[in-house]
Amino acid sequence: MRTCIILNPIAGGVKNIDAIRERLGGLNPERFCISEQTGDAEKFAREASDFDLVVSAGGDGTLNEVVNGIARGGCNAALGILPLGTGNDFARTLEAPTNLETAIERILAGKIRAIDLIRVTSDCICYFVNVSSGGFSGVVGEKLTPEMKHTWGPLAYLRGAAAAFSELRGYATKVALDDAEALDLDLYNVVVANGRYVAGGIPIAPEADIADGLLDIVLIPERGPAELAILAAQILVGKHLSSDAIVFRRAKKIAISSRPGMWFNVDGELIGNEPATFELLPQALRCVVGAA
Repeated sequence: MRTCIILNPIAGGVKNIDAIRERLGGLNPERFCISEQTGDAEKFAREASDFDLVVSAGGDGTLNEVVNGIARGGCNAALGILPLGTGNDFARTLEAPTNLETAIERILAGKIRAIDLIRVTSDCICYFVNVSSGGFSGVVGEKLTPEMKHTWGPLAYLRGAAAAFSELRGYATKVALDDAEALDLDLYNVVVANGRYVAGGIPIAPEADIADGLLDIVLIPERGPAELAILAAQILVGKHLSSDAIVFRRAKKIAISSRPGMWFNVDGELIGNEPATFELLPQALRCVVGAA
């Protein structure tokens, strides 16, 4: 199997790059790429279109770049994931081992499964496999910096939320699901999920299935402080889908426009604040998901 490894050397789980590189040698990579700046991982993945396996060694941001490189480059390679980042949220959905040697063994012995891919059209066209969110969580993403992630680890997301809380506001939002009539709602937040987790393990879409051909959509309308506090507690333990404080739907496509324009992040990376359309591409990505 021709394998290309793409490593983010500043991922939270990378302490000694030479030691990590030696350990990753167990995958027998034909090509070993180290990203130095934003966009490198996507470029490396695009250039690996004739490989059998492209391994993302980093966090969710690295994974997002690799996924975009595979999708945009017409790459037929399967995706492998070594969770070395701060959040590793999509790896949680896959139940990927956090121990590096065990994760390598899983990739070597694992089975490949076709999973869903999401294309989002906003001020650009991009792809993702985990979660996109807009509104308040988009503002949180804007506050997060690489330095904050490095210093605070998983707590960086809470740190970013604290920094953004003063900017909490509602958005007059039009939401169109599939071909149904659009809903007009006053929202704080929109979450479009394929995977289950965000922000270092919060189960925002606890029943999401990465191969069911449907997006899990969580809409959070404007609420008072007391209701928001209760809802936040429910979200932390994944008990919010039945709450009257949210609107939960499943669809293959969702189009969103708002006043003011929501900032959206995709797998933790900001993509802009233009109207956005999310389309699920069923089983469009091959991924190592577990032992055979």
